[in-house]
Formats: sequence, C-alpha cells, structure tokens
Amino acid sequence: MTKKEFTDKMAERAGMSKADAQKAFEAFLGVTKEYLQAGEKVAFLGFGAFSVQDRPARTARNPKDGKMVEVPAKKAIKFKAGSELSQNIQ
Repeated sequence: MTKKEFTDKMAERAGMSKADAQKAFEAFLGVTKEYLQAGEKVAFLGFGAFSVQDRPARTARNPKDGKMVEVPAKKAIKFKAGSELSQNIQ
C-alpha cells in the first residue's frame, strides 16, 4: 500500500476530503518523528508501540567479498504490535 492509497482510504473511512486526510497523515508522521527523535515511546493501545533502540557497534562479514567490516553503532526504530492487532491478523 502506498501513502496515497492509505490517505485515500483514510479519507473514505473518516468522511473527509483527500487533502484533509493527507494533512492529518503528515501531522501524524511529524508528531511521531518528533517524539522518537526525543527518545520518547509512541504507543497506541491495541495497535502497537514505536520506540528507539540503540544498536551497538559490531563486526560483520561483507557477503560480496567475504571481508570483515566494522558496522558503527546506531539508533533504530522498533515497532511492537499490540495484542489486538496481533490477534486480528491471524
């Protein structure tokens, strides 16, 4: 599903214009990004939670040539699905 398809479906379900749905989606992404950049967790009861996880530096093997390379430490976004979402998918 693309961003456009998602916002079109949102507009249809919420009974709003496609432009308003696009604005709402952009606002959602913006707020979520701000909280994650600040190290906060963003949780939606029944849906799931986004959080930032620290990944330590490590040594990995390049599959192309087999040489060992150093992978620097970084922060990664983690999503954990809520129980309601998980139960409805199966």
